[in-house]
Amino acid sequence: MTEHAVVIAGGGPTGLMLAAELALAGVDVAIVERRTSQDLAGSRAGGLSSRTLEVLDQRGIVDRFLAEGQKAQVTAFAPVHLDISDFPTRHPYGLALWQNHIERILAGWVGELPVTFYRGREVTGFAQDDTGVDVALSDGQSLRAQYLVGCDGGRSLVRKTAGIEFPGWDPTMSALRAEVEMTEEPETGIRRTPSGMHAIGKVAYEIVNGAVVYKKGGTVGVMLTESKVGNTDEPTLRDLSEGLIAVYGTDYGVHSPTMISRFTDMTRQAATYRKGRVLLAGDAAHVHSPVGGQGLNTGVQDAVNLGWKLAQVVKRTSPESLLDTYHAERHPIGARVLKNTMAQVALTHRMDERTDALRDIVSELLSMDEPRKRFAAMMSGLGIHYDLGPGHPLLGRRMPDLDLVTANGPLRVFTLLHDARPVLLNLGEPGAFDITPWTDRVQSIDAKYEGTWELPAIGAVNAPTAALIRPDGYVAWVGDLTQEGLVDALTTWFGPAAAA
Repeated sequence: MTEHAVVIAGGGPTGLMLAAELALAGVDVAIVERRTSQDLAGSRAGGLSSRTLEVLDQRGIVDRFLAEGQKAQVTAFAPVHLDISDFPTRHPYGLALWQNHIERILAGWVGELPVTFYRGREVTGFAQDDTGVDVALSDGQSLRAQYLVGCDGGRSLVRKTAGIEFPGWDPTMSALRAEVEMTEEPETGIRRTPSGMHAIGKVAYEIVNGAVVYKKGGTVGVMLTESKVGNTDEPTLRDLSEGLIAVYGTDYGVHSPTMISRFTDMTRQAATYRKGRVLLAGDAAHVHSPVGGQGLNTGVQDAVNLGWKLAQVVKRTSPESLLDTYHAERHPIGARVLKNTMAQVALTHRMDERTDALRDIVSELLSMDEPRKRFAAMMSGLGIHYDLGPGHPLLGRRMPDLDLVTANGPLRVFTLLHDARPVLLNLGEPGAFDITPWTDRVQSIDAKYEGTWELPAIGAVNAPTAALIRPDGYVAWVGDLTQEGLVDALTTWFGPAAAA
């Protein structure tokens, strides 16, 4: 039986990101992925949010994605586009980039790290005991791990086998999604009918002055809301053709599909993200409508929250109870995504005069500056706040990527996080903080910053004397030269002090 510290079921964006986080921390990690390569049928999700771009920047790889995607103001709530160009971040935009490219770039980075892949195989079962998990693979092989993480999608075998409940709401709408060729040039854009919202676009496009411009020819993306909910048969080209004719009066000579699938607004969330030595992340932990483009981004951020915590528990620098903070922090974030996607489905897919009136009111409200900033912070991920108790507004929020001045020259905050190590950032008297018992785990940096401190949707905040920054970029402690609470924060998040 082959042993690994952590086995991840599923090698999509969430699984890849989690494997990278664990590998950066020196943990022996393996991914079990049913695909024989990272190739993905169809384009899938369409972009990265501002906060996900920051997360990739924290690891020093964001330029790989920026080089292939297109920057655009893609943040939106239902039919309302939300401009974040005035937000205090190096990435005040989203990145239009299809999931097949996102996965390819992520996999290229993971390939540079010590991660083991078991491709062309699936997890078929497991049994956990007090010291680990025995994992059965579809080829008959068995693996032994200290922990198993299910990143295996909405139908997660890991979640089901662990007996974790998946409460939520049944679908109220369903839609066909396809990538096809068409003999005739289709009508692109969104069309609304009594049955719902429909859209036709092109896989290849450019963003010019904020507008999407499609070229003639090429692969066509189609989304058709179905008139009935509950069809569980695999959709066919005939289904797509009939749906196009019903909405557009023609099927445009549709042919040669590369992908036809069905999605719904089924909305569910795992009752717990952890059961013993089994954890869940990404779609295995939460499923919802794709409206708003939050699924992939939420999964990647699940992985970044979990990775460093799991690594510390595996390496025995922190107690197992640290893993409980993963559920405590990410479950409310997932619940918020479920809530806002349900609201957006109600606004975008229901076609009657009352919903039209509601859309007009919501659009009017979100044109005002304060509501726009609040909802844009939520949808972009920049407004994520973990409840770490009362204190400075920075506490539990993302650390801004400040341009610091140090004795060794200028330095960006995110550069300090490239290796996924925590940082105590001292902006007061140099040498004022002695964290010797934690220096094997926590970097200590003396620096100066003369600019203003500003948080998305909150605005300017008082400059702190010092901040303890977790590997995921969130602030775990804010204080002054009295250092009140610092030892407790170091112990809580990074384990007890090393013996003298």
